[in-house]
Amino acid sequence: MDTTPLEIRRVENRELHITWADGHKSILPNKYLRESCACAACVNELTGKQMLNPRAIPSDIRAAEISLVGRYAVQIRWSDGHSTGIYPFDRLRALCPCEACRPGGV
Repeated sequence: MDTTPLEIRRVENRELHITWADGHKSILPNKYLRESCACAACVNELTGKQMLNPRAIPSDIRAAEISLVGRYAVQIRWSDGHSTGIYPFDRLRALCPCEACRPGGV
C-alpha cells in the first residue's frame, strides 16, 4: 500500500478523491473526513477520546481550501471554520472506506 498521492481533488463539494501512486483511488466524503479530524480540538491528546460531536457537523460541510503540509500531509479549511487539523497521507490512506482497504478486504 503506497501512501504517496498523485492527485488530490475536491469533487462537487461533497468528497475528496485521491489517486495513489499504486493506482488505488480513495473517495472520502467530506463529513466522514471532518469527523475523522485528529487535531487537539477534536481528540483529547491524553486519552484519545473524541471530543468532536459528529452531530454538530453540518451535513453539507465542504473543504473550502486544501493546502499541502510539506511532503507528508494536507491541511483542510472546512466550511464550518475548522482548520487546525492536519491529515497525513498515511492517515488519509488508512481512512479509505472502500472494501479493499477494510481489514480483511480484497
